[in-house]
Amino acid sequence: MRALALLIICLVAVGLAHNSTSDEHTEGQKYHGESLAWTPCPVSPTLDGDHQLECSNLLVPMDQFNASNNGFNNEKHFNISLIRLRGKNATANGNINILLNPGGPGGSGMSLMYRWGVDISQVVGENFNLLSFDPRGVNASTPYVKCYPTPSNKTQASQNSWTGTDPYNLTESSGNWWASSIIYSQACKQTMGEHGEYINTPQTAADMNSILDAVGQEDLYYWGFSYGTILGQTYATMYPERARRVIIDGVANEFDWFTNWSDRESNDDTDKVFEGFVDECIKAGNQTCPLAQLAETKEELTEKLISTIWALREEPAPVYVNNTVSGLVGFSDVWNNAVFNALYNPLRWAPLATALTPLVQTGNATTFFLHYMLPSTAQSYNDYDEGDANDYIRYNDGVSGPALSPATPEELIPAVLEASNNTIFGSQQWPGYFNRRSWAVRKTTDFVPERGVRTAHPLLILSTTYDPVCPLISARSANDAFVGSRLVEVQGYGHCSLAVPSNCVNDIVRQYFVEGVLPESNVVCGPKLPLPYFPAENSTTGATSPVHTTGQAS
Repeated sequence: MRALALLIICLVAVGLAHNSTSDEHTEGQKYHGESLAWTPCPVSPTLDGDHQLECSNLLVPMDQFNASNNGFNNEKHFNISLIRLRGKNATANGNINILLNPGGPGGSGMSLMYRWGVDISQVVGENFNLLSFDPRGVNASTPYVKCYPTPSNKTQASQNSWTGTDPYNLTESSGNWWASSIIYSQACKQTMGEHGEYINTPQTAADMNSILDAVGQEDLYYWGFSYGTILGQTYATMYPERARRVIIDGVANEFDWFTNWSDRESNDDTDKVFEGFVDECIKAGNQTCPLAQLAETKEELTEKLISTIWALREEPAPVYVNNTVSGLVGFSDVWNNAVFNALYNPLRWAPLATALTPLVQTGNATTFFLHYMLPSTAQSYNDYDEGDANDYIRYNDGVSGPALSPATPEELIPAVLEASNNTIFGSQQWPGYFNRRSWAVRKTTDFVPERGVRTAHPLLILSTTYDPVCPLISARSANDAFVGSRLVEVQGYGHCSLAVPSNCVNDIVRQYFVEGVLPESNVVCGPKLPLPYFPAENSTTGATSPVHTTGQAS
């Protein structure tokens, strides 16, 4: 089987964008027991020239729980975009669909299938169809979440609301963020209108029932990554009788997500992954990790990296290649974007080390700029516009709004520090807490997670040892909440099990979906091979992760 981490499919197609013509009705193929019409997907009707890929749309009520909110003739709805990779033997085996969610929130199921459908199919086998979807408000589903009518409106609002204070000084910037967050939340509320109140995880969980009903399937088969584990846990709690095969992979803490103002626990292992990057570089030596030539120990290298990158707060590094290629490399470009995103998958570590070496050694940021910041060469982790879905879903789900938050900027500062001071990457979370405090969209969900949930069949829970945003402790919390569930830890660094290829994990996943077999107890799986974090054939291409990785993903 091809290594999951080596597949990169470039998607430059209008069919995946939020402005696609997904609302247009097209006659397509119908299958026995299904109410949907499927057509060949607009980007490609097949993957790898062998697997059939089909697309459809499904109208779901704006409010799944109270029909009186959907208008006299139920005219208020969401149009959900669906994509399916048909297993070669699925028809002969009951046409069972495994629903997939890539995370986010705001991650596109359409994008996930194009990037990783074939590889996930190789894990679960050809007896299943893989069915993913853009959740309500996301990507090709409509109405699409956005807080400003046009991108230029959003850019202008951002420019007008920033007064030039230091974004890395919480005390100095708090007033600016406080005021800006009020503008942002009001724009979100006005632009999305009534539909915006119903963009949340419990509604999406109910949409999954609508999808299952449309394909004639009673039981949920599901594999959710990152935020997809919040969706999976929510579904399993709300509809335990239909949760027949549910895998949650790279687990976020559902109790924090819905009931706590802070998601501090998500930072628990972030710094450990960064330490792993530095440690593995020193172990590899300067022949395969060029950063290793700059220090004798991991402690020394850590100090050099942090001091160099932190200095960019005061003085960004200028890059001039020619009169069409130039720019400034700042702290956020390096620390929050490149370094933090590299923590998601160790296959990104080698190109990061190559790009950072001249910056640390001589202050020359050209290599970094050309790899990470030029549109034509920059490593892209998402090929679609997420819009404002991440914020919308997160704040609609959780504790948010002025009534449930500190009342003044001065009171908010210590709360923000308490929520983020357990990681050296904490400053990137600061603006989000101000947005959470000012959130103005009316809350329509009162969902509260439960413990002792007994599902139709126990859940399978997957986690790496060190996950930068969904730590192992959160997976253990889910293990405690769902009766009979089993936790499989795959030894290594990265976000979700697919960051660490493992035959042991693949076998467990396949047996679970096919036969419902779970390990007798919680187990630890090793990687497929000793992972070459810094391979001899170094390059600056890097590999992407199958899960959505915008910002502090959960």
